[in-house]
Amino acid sequence: MAKDWQSVLILPEVSIVDAIKAIDKSGLRLAVVVDKDRNLLGTVSDGDIRRSIIENISMDSPVSGIMNSSPYYANKDESTASIIKKMKSNSILAIPVLDKRRVIGLEALMLPSITKTNDNIVFIMAGGFGKRLSPHTINCPKPMLKLNGKPILETIINNFKSNGFSNFIISTHFLPEVIKDHFKDGSSMGLNIDYVYEADPLGTAGALGLLPKAIPNKSIIMINGDILTNVDYNKLLDFHESSSSSATVAVRNYEHQVPFGVIQSEDFKIKDIVEKPSYKYFVNAGIYVLSPEIYKSVKKGEKIDMPDLIKRHLTLNKDISIYPLHEYWTDIGSPDDFNQAINYKKSK
Repeated sequence: MAKDWQSVLILPEVSIVDAIKAIDKSGLRLAVVVDKDRNLLGTVSDGDIRRSIIENISMDSPVSGIMNSSPYYANKDESTASIIKKMKSNSILAIPVLDKRRVIGLEALMLPSITKTNDNIVFIMAGGFGKRLSPHTINCPKPMLKLNGKPILETIINNFKSNGFSNFIISTHFLPEVIKDHFKDGSSMGLNIDYVYEADPLGTAGALGLLPKAIPNKSIIMINGDILTNVDYNKLLDFHESSSSSATVAVRNYEHQVPFGVIQSEDFKIKDIVEKPSYKYFVNAGIYVLSPEIYKSVKKGEKIDMPDLIKRHLTLNKDISIYPLHEYWTDIGSPDDFNQAINYKKSK
């Protein structure tokens, strides 16, 4: 039986935001929805959260609106071996144990500290000038700016390392020696780090054409060198592989509020006035999983941006998936972003 299993129990009126906190705290990718008498009402998984983001459901909405009301469960008289078999056969990490309808425990599969080891390449874009962060970036590439004494790029690499990734290629352009002198071949960190160099800027996707031909014929994770996030890269990669898509684009929900009343009209006649409406969009989070057919399609020296690369393959009827993020995420694009990231790290 899992220890502290009560921490994953939530009431149906709890917000989706609080459900996310319960899921993240437990590490079991599951929250259990119960009534005040602890009778099972449903479960909420990480996948349920991401589907709610796609459906534009407010994160302040009650979790009852997105829960699975017919979840897997085990009865108190079932053997541990039978429960584990049920979890493995249905690819779930945890399952509530019931006495009739009342939750009396949670059985969980034991997870290693690193879920698995990946030999997939992580390709990091670190060649930009970072002009908006001048004067900090006059003599320092933006990814090498320090947060709490450590370069942003090192934090990115360590996050991947904690997820079991060890093979990295860094794309450089501006002051490449600063990056190379710091990380060298990665052996001091127990990693393999190689580099490609853009003699001329090739756009946000052109560096893919510089990847060595000898890399494994597997999907790669590509990330901008100014992104800080605590996303689980294993889950992202697993999602991509299970979707059979050519590419997966991580996205964030972005809300824009018009600060005026919006007029809806037809033939000079007002039909409606909407006061300060809000519009929600999915925006590119700067993290991608790319199958070989995508990254191998970029020719050496070709200048191309990622939106154009994605559109090129959409016109070829290739499937491109989105992966909505609910985790912490920020890009260090401006002094305000940099200061917010510093404050976030200090509060951790």
